[in-house]
Amino acid sequence: MPTEILMPALSPTMEEGTLAKWLVKEGDAVSAGDLLAEIETDKATMEFEAVDEGTVGLILIPEGTESVKVNSPIAVLLVEGESEADIGSTAAAAEAAPQESAPKAVPPAPASADPAPIASAPPEAPATSSERNRVFASPLARRIAADRGIDLSQVKGSGPKGRIVKADVESAQALPAAPVATPVPDTPGAEAIKAMFQDREFEEVSLDGMRKIIAARLGEAKQSIPHFYLRRDILLDDLLTFRSQANKQLEARGVKLSVNDFIIKACALALQTVPEANAVWAVDRIIKLKPSDVAVAVAVEGGLFTPVLRDAHLKSLSTLSTEMKELAALARDRKLAPHQYKGGSFAISNLGMFGIKNFDAVINPPHGSILAVGAGEKMPVVDDDGELAVATVMSVTLSVDHRVIDGALGAEFLSAVKTNLENPIGMLA
Repeated sequence: MPTEILMPALSPTMEEGTLAKWLVKEGDAVSAGDLLAEIETDKATMEFEAVDEGTVGLILIPEGTESVKVNSPIAVLLVEGESEADIGSTAAAAEAAPQESAPKAVPPAPASADPAPIASAPPEAPATSSERNRVFASPLARRIAADRGIDLSQVKGSGPKGRIVKADVESAQALPAAPVATPVPDTPGAEAIKAMFQDREFEEVSLDGMRKIIAARLGEAKQSIPHFYLRRDILLDDLLTFRSQANKQLEARGVKLSVNDFIIKACALALQTVPEANAVWAVDRIIKLKPSDVAVAVAVEGGLFTPVLRDAHLKSLSTLSTEMKELAALARDRKLAPHQYKGGSFAISNLGMFGIKNFDAVINPPHGSILAVGAGEKMPVVDDDGELAVATVMSVTLSVDHRVIDGALGAEFLSAVKTNLENPIGMLA
C-alpha cells in the first residue's frame, strides 16, 4: 500500500506549519535523507528529509499552503512494485480526513418485532461521541467560519466524503448558528472590528505561525504569570572604558564586543552568584538549573526569537560575542534549530539601541525572569564624595515570576547583575 508522507513536527511547539516549497515533484525517485520540502514552523523555515526510499506518486498539499496540521498527509510515496493506480484510496482518505479517517457509518439494524439484545451487537466497537460529532473541514474553511461566527456543525460539506470547503462556509452565512456564549462587549470578533474601519483604507494581514505563537504564549503568560518588577540604574562609564580598551586589543582577531555581550556575561555570572534565581516554573514544581543558559531576544521581521546561549557563565566575552552574532543571523534567516532556542531559565530583551530609556518585558514561560535593558544616557549623578557629576546611566527592569522568585531574591539577583556591570574587570576573574 502506498506510504503517506506526513507533515512533521519540527519544533516542540509546532501544531501546524506552512508548506513553503516542494523540493521534489511527482515522479521523482527519492532515498532516505533526500530533501523533500521546506516547512515553515512557528520558529523557523526548516528542510524536511525523506525517511524511506521510493517514488513521489502524488503531492497532496501544494506549496504555499498555510495551516497544515502536524501528522496530516502531504504526499504519497510509492515503493517498488506499486503504481499510480494504487494511490486512489489513499488520496481519497487523506482528502476526507487529514488527521484520521472518517468514522464508518453503522449500518441500520433490520426491522424486528423484538429488539435485539445488546449482547448480539456486532463485535465492532461503536463510534465514540467525539467521532459522531467530528466535523471535517479544510483549515481555510475553519478559519473563515471562526471569523464569521459560523457553526460548522450546521454546514453541509460539498467536498470529498462531505468535507466542508471554503465555498460551503461562504454560502452559509444565512444558516442559524448554534447557541454560543454572549461575547463580552469590549472584545468584539474579527469581523466586527473590521466593520469599524469599513470607510477607511486599510490592509488586512494574515497571521503567520510565528505571530500566532507569540500572541498565544505571551497573552497567556501575561494573564497567568504573577509578574512583579524591580528597577535599577547602572553606571556604565567604567564598562565603556574597559570595552574600548578590549576592542582595540581584539581588533586584529576581528572581534568587537558590544555592551550587550557584557550584559549577557553579567547575567550569566549573577545566576551563579544567586543560584536560587536560576529557576523555572514547571506547573506543580520549580526546576533549579545548574548551568547559566541565557536566552536573548532577537527582533526579526514579523516577530522575534529567543536563541539560548548555553553555559554562558563558562564562556569568554569574545566567544559569547561570536556565538550571539551567529545565532542572531540564523534567527533572522529563520534557520534556528530547536536546540538553539529551547530552554534557558532567564532572558534578556535589550531595546537600548532603539533609544528606549526603560520598559517592562513579558516573561517567556517557563522562564523565571527577564531583564529589560534600556539605553545608556548621560545624566547628572551624585558621586561617592557627594559631588555632582555626569555619568552614563543605563536603566534596567527585571520582570519576575513571583511563583518562582520572591522580591528579596529578585533584588539580590539584580544587585549581582549591577555589581558585575559596574566592575567589568571582575567578570574576567
